[in-house]
Amino acid sequence: MLAITTRKTVFGLLASGLSVTINWGSYIWAVAHDQALDASLAYYALPLVTLAIGMALLHERLNPRQSVAIAIVVLAVLLLTLDRGRLPWIVLALPISFGVYSYLRKMVVVDALVGVTVEALLLAPFAALFLALQPGGGAIVTAPLTIKVLLLLCGPLTTIPLVLFTFGARRLTLTSLGLLQYLNPTLQMLTAVLLLGEPLGRMQILCFLLIWLGLAIYSLPFGLRRQAG
Repeated sequence: MLAITTRKTVFGLLASGLSVTINWGSYIWAVAHDQALDASLAYYALPLVTLAIGMALLHERLNPRQSVAIAIVVLAVLLLTLDRGRLPWIVLALPISFGVYSYLRKMVVVDALVGVTVEALLLAPFAALFLALQPGGGAIVTAPLTIKVLLLLCGPLTTIPLVLFTFGARRLTLTSLGLLQYLNPTLQMLTAVLLLGEPLGRMQILCFLLIWLGLAIYSLPFGLRRQAG
């Protein structure tokens, strides 16, 4: 109950809820409009935004090896953007919205499950209003039974990873959290290519290899320290 009795916490969770709503809405739009690879590119940029927030607002610092890793990742993201020939708005909306969400959830001191629950409760009236404005109540009312079941499954399938994310966000630096998030766009890119049939060119493959090289360089010191201990 403490999470919903403190005004600062309520406003913090409302802001984080709005941020993740923008993120989810943008991602759903991208997939529905055959732009899953653009969404993947956006999430490759997400850790850079998270790192920037961590360094700017939380005074986190990188050692030289980590700086080289970040430089390689920046190069990969730039190559991906140049290969697309444009910088779609989705590439900005997704990383900025979730980068802000990461920062807010690190600052709001509540349990992960409690925080997600309160976010959902605060945004429920807005969701109900949105559905009320849709013709016939939207797809949740008018769609076939199969679509309705899939829509209902979207709730737990998105909430569970979000709870796990917020649990980890309280225990990791934004620097580490940002680089670990490269797993997400990698899986998205594989989904876009293998399941949705979007083409994957040589430049995307090169950028994929560069990103994982950066991750390997970033992670190496931590692995060596653990072995030494």
